[in-house]
Amino acid sequence: MTPRILVLNGPNLNLLGTREPDQYGQETLADLAQGCADCAHALGLEIEFRQTNHEGELIDWTHAARGRCAGILINPGAWTHTSVAIRDALAASELPVIEVHLSNVHKREPFRHLSFVSSIAVGVICGLGSHGYRLALTHFAQLLKEPRG
Repeated sequence: MTPRILVLNGPNLNLLGTREPDQYGQETLADLAQGCADCAHALGLEIEFRQTNHEGELIDWTHAARGRCAGILINPGAWTHTSVAIRDALAASELPVIEVHLSNVHKREPFRHLSFVSSIAVGVICGLGSHGYRLALTHFAQLLKEPRG
């Protein structure tokens, strides 16, 4: 069975390519999804790529991943700094989580420096644009090959 990674994208990421391109780049969400799908296929992974502007929907997807997915790659967007509920849902999934941000949040406004997700993530990647997603998928492929225990 091919390992499945749930790729979650939070609020406003549906506007990629048009929203603050100096900060987030020219790629659209569809471009990002295709790049992730191509990378996952090359790594022997499947992905389920989702985006929502509704916090409860993202939490529901996270709950549904338990027992169905091998890991969660998440760009929580602005919820990074505000949502204990998303952090708790990710922790409850009992799946490895990698947090990804297109921009370098540490070079931005001070309120963006706090992440509720980082403390439960196996890793955090920021500032590398869409390449960060591919790096996260590559790490998942390696992580899933390692013996458990």
